[in-house]
Amino acid sequence: MGDRARLDRRSLLAAAGGLAVAGIGVPVGLAATGDPPPPARGRRPISMAMHLHASFSEGVASYAAHLDQARRNAVDVVWWTDHDFRVAAHDHRRVVNFDGPEEPEGGLAWTWKASTEGTLTASAADFVAAPADEPGRALRLTAAGAGTLWYAGKAWNFTHTGNISDTTLHLDVLPEVAGPDAALIVEIALSHHPAGAGRPAGQLVLRYRLGAATATRHRADGRHGTVDLPAPTGARRRHTLDLLADVRRLWPDLVAGDNSLRGLRLGVQVGSGARGVFVVDRLVFNRARRAGQGGEELRAEVLRGYDGAYPGVTHHRAFEVSMVRHLNWFGGDQTLPPFPSPPYRDNDVGATERMVEFLHGHGGVVCWNHPLDVERRESLAHLLVERHALGADLIEIGRSPVDDHLWAYDVAARNAIPVTAVGVTDDHAGTDWRAGPDRHVTYVWAASTGRDDLVAALRAGQAWFTDLARYRGALDLEIGGRSAMGAVVTTEAADLTVRLRATDLPAGATLEVVTGAVDRAGVADPTPAISIGHISWRQLREGWHDLSVAVGAGSYVRTQVRGRDGVLVGAGNPVWLLRQAAPHGIPPARRF
Repeated sequence: MGDRARLDRRSLLAAAGGLAVAGIGVPVGLAATGDPPPPARGRRPISMAMHLHASFSEGVASYAAHLDQARRNAVDVVWWTDHDFRVAAHDHRRVVNFDGPEEPEGGLAWTWKASTEGTLTASAADFVAAPADEPGRALRLTAAGAGTLWYAGKAWNFTHTGNISDTTLHLDVLPEVAGPDAALIVEIALSHHPAGAGRPAGQLVLRYRLGAATATRHRADGRHGTVDLPAPTGARRRHTLDLLADVRRLWPDLVAGDNSLRGLRLGVQVGSGARGVFVVDRLVFNRARRAGQGGEELRAEVLRGYDGAYPGVTHHRAFEVSMVRHLNWFGGDQTLPPFPSPPYRDNDVGATERMVEFLHGHGGVVCWNHPLDVERRESLAHLLVERHALGADLIEIGRSPVDDHLWAYDVAARNAIPVTAVGVTDDHAGTDWRAGPDRHVTYVWAASTGRDDLVAALRAGQAWFTDLARYRGALDLEIGGRSAMGAVVTTEAADLTVRLRATDLPAGATLEVVTGAVDRAGVADPTPAISIGHISWRQLREGWHDLSVAVGAGSYVRTQVRGRDGVLVGAGNPVWLLRQAAPHGIPPARRF
């Protein structure tokens, strides 16, 4: 309740007024003083986790795990940015024929890796020509003693993984030596879920045990579920494993479709000195509902299972567009883009720009994700200036190393390129948001947690990001009593007073005021041109500070918060003060 209480207090600091026509200048002395005006249209600070992957991506997280983390960390909104090609299961593995330890399909690798557990007196894994039920080979697994011989499979770039909602597996099995103490195990590692119904928090594991059972039986023991299947010795049989139906049977309290086929391995399990020999062949992944927009429709269906389940947490579907430099896409009609085959990422700058144009054509706003993954800060600065941030509306600045990202961002600001800086979690696990290296939530000033209101706030730059564990205060910039963060102001005034709003600074923290020149130096001088002032937490007891800013030929102001230890724990978007609009104009959402 502590974080929620602070959020409620901060909501009282929302600035009045909205975005109006460009061209207003407010001279020094006319800025608002005293108490803040009442909130306009109910604008309040809304916290968002903007980059999350769950059971339609390659990680271990479920949607439930992230929703639980959002509730624990008082985060208002989560955006589901699963990888687009993984939602569609595009070029994901279809068949494994057991022709050898490596087996490509469509040019993409499949590999097997052997391991043992327990005390085995003998074990072997052999790819054999007979007995096979089709041209090629089969895999004979042999184990004796007390333990398990495992054979784990993995496809290139985790393209065997994916949500189980429409997935059944088919496997041919011939038990050559079996019995009560010798069985074939097909193990599916599923997703991480919060605790519930006598089950501790953790990753679910589904095991099919093929052997001496005379009838199908389901048994759940906490996070582990077992399905016993009859498999008579000497009889070849094709087994169909209905993952969704079996998860429903084993854990009826869960949204069963909120699970990924995260890992797969086969094993011969023996006990009491027994010996087991099994031949397996032709493993088929049957995904029935992924063609066209089918994957996205399936994801929406799974998410509807959480309607009303987590009061106080709003969640919206989005995408991480992944076949170019990664882009998060918020809002719009969510039409999946075309995918290349094989699904190799293309880092070409032009390809990313064309994808941004495609996404803009389908509505919403586009974020350039982890921009330093293939760049250094200097080359990133060049792209921000030369290619206008590739046309993106937002950019992930609140991620490690934050200071390097901000350095490049200040180069863009110097050149009057208004792209909204946001924070990022990029969490694939859902186990503990606070433990990750990137734990920056993004706040916006918005009237509601509705998708359109949030997208509008992001488009306007009415956003700031904070370290989830270290700072949860509100930041804003005001001119003349109106919120101006993210706005572009054109003015003839020599000076303007900017009211800096900052609440709940931690003890010993400092509000840094970054003032930069907007001289449009371009790539001739691709460096920041800034000065930094400091306001201690004690000076902000009322939550605001007035700053006189010389407009000069053009300037901008933004604020950031550093903890007692000098680590940056929050940063806001700038306001630009210009003599005239930049040559590329002022985006309508940013006109003051």
